[in-house]
Amino acid sequence: MISFDNTEIAFTGKTDADLKRAFWLFKIVGNPTLVKFGKWSTNYALKLQLPINDIIKKTIFRQFCGGETIHECEKTIHQLGKYGIGTILDYSIEGKTSEEDFNATVEEIIATIHAAKNNMHIPFAVFKVSGISRFSILEKANDPASNLSELEKIELSLAISRIDKICLAGFENNIPVFIDAEETWIQDTIDRITKDMMRKYNKNRAIVYNTIQMYRHDRIAFLKKEIEDAKMESFYYGVKLVRGAYMEKERERAQLKNYASPIQPNKTACDKDFNEALEIIISEIEHTALCAGSHNEKSALALVDLIEKFAVPKNDKRVYFAQLLGMSDHISYNLSNEGFNVAKYVPYGPVKEVIPYLLRRANENTSVAGQTSRELGLIIKEKERRSSRK
Repeated sequence: MISFDNTEIAFTGKTDADLKRAFWLFKIVGNPTLVKFGKWSTNYALKLQLPINDIIKKTIFRQFCGGETIHECEKTIHQLGKYGIGTILDYSIEGKTSEEDFNATVEEIIATIHAAKNNMHIPFAVFKVSGISRFSILEKANDPASNLSELEKIELSLAISRIDKICLAGFENNIPVFIDAEETWIQDTIDRITKDMMRKYNKNRAIVYNTIQMYRHDRIAFLKKEIEDAKMESFYYGVKLVRGAYMEKERERAQLKNYASPIQPNKTACDKDFNEALEIIISEIEHTALCAGSHNEKSALALVDLIEKFAVPKNDKRVYFAQLLGMSDHISYNLSNEGFNVAKYVPYGPVKEVIPYLLRRANENTSVAGQTSRELGLIIKEKERRSSRK
């Protein structure tokens, strides 16, 4: 039986200095007051154009990001690869709005695909549709009742062309591409486009993956229908399965606009649906592929059991576990040590551009019950183990 309590394996790639830095970061992240102050002071410092890049780069950026460029990420890629863990390079800049910026982002994502082709430790590429298209056009296209103007139709067509260019690069280089999930009010647009890309590029294997957020109460029905459609139309359905990242925003908007919340009633319901989705996908593995993005130990163990139940080889490339860099090493390293396919999401980009991502990550850690205390407990356990051996 696999154990996630083995800290020697979990932190095998960490120096004492790495552990010390992680300890203090999770201490801070575990304090909501300090996180709020940190967000305010960071944004204030940026507004005043104070030189805070170095401080951020040596602390929170170093913990959760691979570097500012693909080249700077090479050390992290190599370090993870030594322990059989893959890297998913995630270009984490946000808030761009110009065609020029969108096209530059597309080229950067394609550069990650080329990096993956030349490095066995990079199994996937990933991107957000809102990173290469204006949010408002995705939102308008989400509503079947809204009539897009001719200019808006052209703009949406250009966005679809950019998505297609990335998926084609994945297809030509045999590198699977994850299309991230986003807010419900643009997600139908993303789902439609992603499915079209699957029809085009997933005839022989899953190259394009859709991301399904299980904090939504309607996703089990959605998943079942998508797999049935894929089987009927003879293409493979790739899934990156996550719990999700926009829950508070979703609830607030539903309340503000007076519609039924799309969010699960509680964490228990979300966990139940996540594990049910794992079984649906693994039971259809001849027609699907899965990357389970989760920091939940019970879900990781549930997937381990399903892999055994459905006689899927541990190293079958159709099934991956994934966690974020700097978090849940006890899951990643212990799974990899047992021979399962594991990858880390490695965000990268210029420090100033990645700050919104980092602040959101700090917020999420603070709001996930038990996550930070579990990380801290394991770090303390490993520090004590190392001390006792000196």
